[in-house]
Amino acid sequence: MTKLQKLQDLLAPIVEALEFQCWGIEFLSQGRHSVLRIYIEHEDGITVDDCELVSRQLSAVLDVEDPVSGEYTLEVSSPGMDRPLFTLDQFSAFIGQNAKIKLRAPIEERRHFQGLIRGIEEDDVVIQVDNYEYLLPFELIEKANIVPNFD
Repeated sequence: MTKLQKLQDLLAPIVEALEFQCWGIEFLSQGRHSVLRIYIEHEDGITVDDCELVSRQLSAVLDVEDPVSGEYTLEVSSPGMDRPLFTLDQFSAFIGQNAKIKLRAPIEERRHFQGLIRGIEEDDVVIQVDNYEYLLPFELIEKANIVPNFD
């Protein structure tokens, strides 16, 4: 089990008990300046007070359980307009939207893709870049974000 999965298993139930959805978790290991970022979602939107409430609850659990060694900053945030995508279900919910995707390893000699999410085929994300469709294996996706449309 990965560190992120352990954090998800520990923290998501707390977020959900507070009646929010745990959209996703990022851990950015940057030496002494690491960041644990928790994205929360709610059908009525997210306020600063919501983030503060969730942050206090998570801090208490993190202090007791101590799942992350060393110093880090805890951030609780809304996914925002350029929301990161963490699961195949999230990709599926945003079919027809544009996304930027970075892979852990290259496919067809490239790691960066920006285009229209066309669908999901088994464990692959289908993205259309210009007039070509790529099947990107979900397990190779390092980072993915929706590209906001301001039209």
